Amino acid sequence: MKTIRGPALFLAQFAGDDAPFDSWKGITGWAAGCGYDGVQVPSWDARLFDLDAAAGSKGYCEDWAGQARDNGIAVTELSCHLQGQLVAVHPAYDAAFDGFAAEAVRGNPAARQEWAVEQVRKAIRASANLGLTALPTFSGALAWPYVYPWPQRPAGLIEAAFDELAARWRPLLDYAGDHGVNLCYEIHPGEDLHDGASFEMFLERVGNHPRAMMLYDPSHYVLQCLDYIAHLDIYAERIGAFHVKDAEFNPTGRQGVYGGYQSWLDRAGRFRSPGDGQVDFKAIFAKLAAMDFDGWAVVEWECALKHPEDGAREGAAFVRDHIIRVTPHAFDDFAAGGADDAANRKMLGLT
Repeated sequence: MKTIRGPALFLAQFAGDDAPFDSWKGITGWAAGCGYDGVQVPSWDARLFDLDAAAGSKGYCEDWAGQARDNGIAVTELSCHLQGQLVAVHPAYDAAFDGFAAEAVRGNPAARQEWAVEQVRKAIRASANLGLTALPTFSGALAWPYVYPWPQRPAGLIEAAFDELAARWRPLLDYAGDHGVNLCYEIHPGEDLHDGASFEMFLERVGNHPRAMMLYDPSHYVLQCLDYIAHLDIYAERIGAFHVKDAEFNPTGRQGVYGGYQSWLDRAGRFRSPGDGQVDFKAIFAKLAAMDFDGWAVVEWECALKHPEDGAREGAAFVRDHIIRVTPHAFDDFAAGGADDAANRKMLGLT
C-alpha cells in the first residue's frame, strides 16, 4: 500500500487579477499559507505559467518549479482541461467554447481544433520537462447533444462519434506515451467520457491504450446517481489523478438530475466544499490507499454557497485529516509464531 500525497489545490478557480492570485510566487505562497503541500496548475493561465516556454525549456521548468519549492509547494500536475475540451467540439457548442481558444483561431473550428491538439502536445512536453507523469484533461464531446435518446438516435450515430473521438486522441496518447505521461480524462458531464460505460467505449477504440487514464472526481458521480465507490473497484488500474470535490443531490417534487435549467444554488444537485456534501470521503481514501494509488489528493473548490478562500483553507485541513498513513506491517504480527513449509504441512496433517 502507498500513502496518498497531499493536500494539494487546483489553482484554476483561484487565479485572478488581484494579489496574491495574479502571480506564481504570490499564489503559491498563499496556497502554502492555507496548508497545502502542492498545487495543480491550469496550463492555459499565462498569469501563472508560460506553456510555450515550459514545453521547450527544461531550464524554464526548473526555475518555475523552484519558485514554488521556495514557498514549500510542489507542482503535482499541469491541467489542460480547456485545451482538451477543444479537441472535439460539436457545432452546437462552437460559440460557447470559442472563448477557450486563442483569439486568432476563434470562429474557425478547424483551426481551433488544430490549435488545441498542439496545446495538448505542448502540455505533454511541459509535463515531461517538469518530471510529471499525469496530465489531467477533458476529452471533448461530439455526441453530448444526443445524450438523451429523444428523438430516437439513428443507428450508428454514437458509434461514429466515438470512432472519431478515438481517432483524434489516439495520436496524442501515443505522443504522451513517448514522453512518459498519462492522459487523465476527467469523467465529467458535458464530455463524451462522462461515466464508466462511455470511458470503456473510448478505451476499446484506442486499443486499451496504457496512457488512457481517469481523473476520479466523485462529485460528478453523485450528481449522476452513480456508485462512486464501486467505480473505484472496477477501474482501479485506470485511476491516474484525484480531485477532492464534494456534492449533494437532493431531488424534489419539481426537479431531479437535470436541474430544470436552474442556477447552481437552486439545483437539486450542486457542488459543495469538501465535507459539506454527501460524498463518503473516508471510504474513498481507504479504497485509494488499499489499491496503491500513487498520486495526489487535489482539492478542486467549487461550491454554490461558501467563499472560495474559506473553502480552500478548510479543504487543506479536510484532506490532511483524511489521508491514511498506511501501515508498514499487519496489526496481528505480534502474534506470529513463525512458520516454514514443514510446519505448514504438519498443521494441515500432511506429514
